[in-house]
Amino acid sequence: MPTPFEVSIHARWPDMDQNGHMRTVAYLEVAEDSRMQYFASRGYSMDSFVEHRIGPVVSRDELHYRAELRLLDAAVIRLELAGLSPDGARFRLRNTIVRADGRTAATVTSSIGWLDLAERRLTTPPDDLLRLVADLPRTDDFAEQPPLASPPPAPASQQP
Repeated sequence: MPTPFEVSIHARWPDMDQNGHMRTVAYLEVAEDSRMQYFASRGYSMDSFVEHRIGPVVSRDELHYRAELRLLDAAVIRLELAGLSPDGARFRLRNTIVRADGRTAATVTSSIGWLDLAERRLTTPPDDLLRLVADLPRTDDFAEQPPLASPPPAPASQQP
């Protein structure tokens, strides 16, 4: 089984909330950053996204807290694939944030689609990008996601 992609972080001063632990938005930000680092580390740079006029768009984030991260605590963010549609247009990624002591601080599971930046709608990714997503190790609860819907049929008055 392939190992998850990992990024090391530490809880920074601007990541803290009034309770002295990492705030919600900071977990979402490190999850987003680790995903883009994954693509870049595999040769799919921001220039590649611009060239293909495609970008990831999150439709839902699920955040589950398990243990606190406090100021300057070290952690590792692991990235795994929790779901993928047959056409690759939709997928779910799971980031697991693990403290230095081995305890899971939080998990972020994101439902994502590929946005055509010109048409402003979901699209299927280029083959090389789909391969990068599909190559991620799968979570135990991996579930197939729905493909893009077929275009609706033309109204009867417009059919030949």
